[in-house]
Amino acid sequence: MKGPFTALAAPLDVGPMVLRNRIVMGSMHTGLESARDDAAHDRLARFYAERAKGGAALIVTGGFGPNAAGRLAAEDLPFATIEQARQHARITRAVHDEGGAIALQLVHAGRYGYHEDSVAPSPIRSPINRAAPREMTEADIADTIEDFVRGARLAKEAGYDGVEIMGSEGYLISQFLAPRTNKRTDAWGGPLEARARFPRAIVSAVRAALGPGFLIVYRHSVLDLVEDALSWDETVWVAREVANAGANIINTGIGWHEAKIPTIAGVVPHGAFVGAIGKLKRAVSIPVAASNRINSPDVAERILAAGDADLISMARPLLADAAFARKAFAGEQAEINVCIACNQACLDHYFENKVISCLVNPRAGYEAEYEPAPVARAKRIAVVGAGMAGMAAAIEAARRGHHVEVFERAPQAGGQMNLAARVPGKADYAAAAQAYLAQLRRLGVPVHLSTHADPALLARGGFDEVVVATGVRPRLLDIPGCDDERVISYEAALTGASSVGPRVAIIGAGGIGHDVALTLASQDHAAATDAAAFARRWGVAGPAQMPSPARQVTLMKRQSGPFGRTLGKTTGWILRQELRDLRVAQLAGVTYLKIDASGLHIEHDGARRIIEVDTIVSCAGQEPENELAVELAALAKPVYLIGGARHAAELDAKRAVDEGVRLGLRI
Repeated sequence: MKGPFTALAAPLDVGPMVLRNRIVMGSMHTGLESARDDAAHDRLARFYAERAKGGAALIVTGGFGPNAAGRLAAEDLPFATIEQARQHARITRAVHDEGGAIALQLVHAGRYGYHEDSVAPSPIRSPINRAAPREMTEADIADTIEDFVRGARLAKEAGYDGVEIMGSEGYLISQFLAPRTNKRTDAWGGPLEARARFPRAIVSAVRAALGPGFLIVYRHSVLDLVEDALSWDETVWVAREVANAGANIINTGIGWHEAKIPTIAGVVPHGAFVGAIGKLKRAVSIPVAASNRINSPDVAERILAAGDADLISMARPLLADAAFARKAFAGEQAEINVCIACNQACLDHYFENKVISCLVNPRAGYEAEYEPAPVARAKRIAVVGAGMAGMAAAIEAARRGHHVEVFERAPQAGGQMNLAARVPGKADYAAAAQAYLAQLRRLGVPVHLSTHADPALLARGGFDEVVVATGVRPRLLDIPGCDDERVISYEAALTGASSVGPRVAIIGAGGIGHDVALTLASQDHAAATDAAAFARRWGVAGPAQMPSPARQVTLMKRQSGPFGRTLGKTTGWILRQELRDLRVAQLAGVTYLKIDASGLHIEHDGARRIIEVDTIVSCAGQEPENELAVELAALAKPVYLIGGARHAAELDAKRAVDEGVRLGLRI
């Protein structure tokens, strides 16, 4: 096939079928796996069908337990009845109608199950679970193998092309394989050959029951990233064993959920684990899918062209853009919504018992709710502010047929995303903004940069309605001496970090304060972009090499209690660990007294002290830039206020983008 991504677009024969290209939508729990009614199954069908329509060759569903003990959460249902298979038939039909293939993931949570029925090879509690599992008897093991077979049979009955057997990331099969969790002395424990008997038995039993025309994907941890797990030679041996047992594809996973090394967050470089995946690919005889932090067709193409994988498995990037494949193959890669690995609307939502979505694409998971409708009458719409909220509103309004123009005071579009991109591990934020800008350009929307849109300009433009998305400004400090030249805003600290002194005090410890502390304390930012530097920093293949701090940083807040409570549920631990490693001092319950030549005067733990500083960074919140909305009242035309201009708390990009999309769909 001609085009910029020939390796990615090439078909692949995987045994039971020929996949139309090399893009796999990897499994991701959606929060709908516990669906009990037709409406929820219709929602899942629409969600997966849109990814198939967008060009993904193979879709792997979120995980379903093969039995009650294997379910992930108490409210989940195991995939175990013919009625469930009949409900799932609408999912498989929808995907097949769009030309895609789909596999059901069967995952037994083992000791990761958040319910009272959890079981494991040995009764060892997981550090991420409160309860210890019950040790499985040999009868339990035999029944569980048969339950995997039953789940596969039901999947075939539902119209699935195959199943993915989850043997990765610390779930039950991993627990059997690893000495850290398998202390058995019977035929299912001890030497590796006995510990691997469980995954071999599952794969071979499913193959025997379903025959050669049914796809079996085996999800395998290439790197466990926990102590007392599989060595590299053992990892390869297990992969060969499951291939010999009947697996058609090995899909790779990285790290157990309890690992203390980031695997999918923004601090992980693109394709950080491809070196290990490539070694495994060259050691086995069946196709291997690469995964983890592959969010662009360019990276995917390089991996395939280098022979490091046969397929590319992406979950969150296909949340960010269901049409990822179609855009890549059509030469529209600049317009692909970029997954920024923030986890705010996907994994964080799942662990908050919400349906997952995406910060840069709120429509994900809510396709019916965000259905665009052509406008009855095209209007002239002015959008003031080319941050994410403004651009999102402009894109949706223009798609529906309105005549939209965007005005931005700054010389580049992106707003606060450009500022966030200066934080280590957040470079993709700027790329996400550029993708929105590329979409506006394809829609023919004029974007006027370095343009101050005042009421007079907007009146001359003859606009019917105005969207004010002018964002926020940093809140000024209100402390005696706050006009000291050493006091700067967080914007100044991030854009001019090289001019910040060696001793820094940060006032305010929300998400912005933490990001500023990381940026200023980091000696260099290579670990977020270079796989080798990342591996050294986090100890992927040996002892972690702790970074030396670039500055002496003190992070302070008025409130008492632990730091980082507002950080992301699944990413906050990484930032907290980085600040500890960089020896950032953290003071809670601080009263700020004054700033003078001797430094920052505070009261802390009932005592007064002076912090000697060269720079004081204010991260004391934001205020909305909404004056334009007030000034526009005289135009007597509809004015809409969205994003930070409407509500400035914590620079909530997820809320801002959602507001922009919703407005663009109804205006």
